[in-house]
Amino acid sequence: MNEFFTWQLLATFSGATLATGIITQFIKEWPVFKNIRTQIISYIIALIIIAGANSALGSLTGAAEWGIVPLNALLVSIASNGGFDVVKNMFTME
Repeated sequence: MNEFFTWQLLATFSGATLATGIITQFIKEWPVFKNIRTQIISYIIALIIIAGANSALGSLTGAAEWGIVPLNALLVSIASNGGFDVVKNMFTME
């Protein structure tokens, strides 16, 4: 395997969730994003990833396909945020 991410992988739920989580955690502390809730940042990232990957694959041919993108982005964003919380809680002593 010569690539870590492919358009085919990013178009899947697991690929989009992983990429959304990684990018969100990387950019959420940037000064421009400091005052924006992490959930909103991850939703926008998921929206871009899903729309971009499916556009690159030619999967978004009509209004029905474009209409489902925001819902899928919401699911990916929620899964990404929840996954990070689980990992964070495993290494946090309270």
